[in-house]
Amino acid sequence: MANASRQAAWEFWGAELKRRREDAGLTQEALGRTVFVSGAYIGQFEQAIRKPQLDVAVRIDEVLQTDGFFERTWRKLIDDKRYPDYFAGAAELEPLATKICEFEPMIVPGLLQTPSYAQSLLLGGNPLATDEYIEDKVRGRLDRAVILKDASRPVYWAVLHEAALRVPVGSPSVMAEQLEHIARLTHERKILLQVLPFAAGAHPVIGKSLRLMEFEDAPPTVYTEGLYSGTLLDDPAVVKRVQQDYDLLRAAALSPEASRALIESAAEDHRRCVSTT
Repeated sequence: MANASRQAAWEFWGAELKRRREDAGLTQEALGRTVFVSGAYIGQFEQAIRKPQLDVAVRIDEVLQTDGFFERTWRKLIDDKRYPDYFAGAAELEPLATKICEFEPMIVPGLLQTPSYAQSLLLGGNPLATDEYIEDKVRGRLDRAVILKDASRPVYWAVLHEAALRVPVGSPSVMAEQLEHIARLTHERKILLQVLPFAAGAHPVIGKSLRLMEFEDAPPTVYTEGLYSGTLLDDPAVVKRVQQDYDLLRAAALSPEASRALIESAAEDHRRCVSTT
């Protein structure tokens, strides 16, 4: 589906949501409470600024008694099988963001992954998958990363735990290539990146990943991911708490210069493993 046609379809989705909400005598805030999002989020759905997650569409059908209309329409619009359903909403928001801040405790974030690293990571989680399935997923990650090459790219700031540099994903050459790619992006000043060293110990989001996204004309949003699940959060109090946690992470992390030096050193370590095998 072309971008213009897709956007027009989402505008219809939003207009239909507004009509049926008003027919039910509900305000945006009232509907939001019943489907566990804010009233502002409902307003953004109605204006086609943001796309809901599947579970929200299902709950809207239940509350408005629309016989699955919003779920069925959602499934037709979110038809990109490169992404799991729970991540589709976050993927739709990325190109709209003016700033993206990420923390990953164990792996390199998708926007920074090389093809070989992404393939190795996906094969590790899907050992019986077909080549076509893996290729589609890798292509999806590479397509997302285009936003970092665009002249109007968002400010991108990532904090990686040192474990992401050390835990082998694929062969030593795959890891070396991946870390060299990250170092190159920092040298080219396309991203800001810090490493949280093992020595930092416990921290506010230990064992968790998070992504903060800011927008020009919409409230910031947090995306968190669990096992086969993902959640977009826009409650102002929750977003504020996550922003504070992220500030603490940055304060505990190495400086960007020291982080790049550690990344380059880790890449050399992986290269040495290649030469000895």
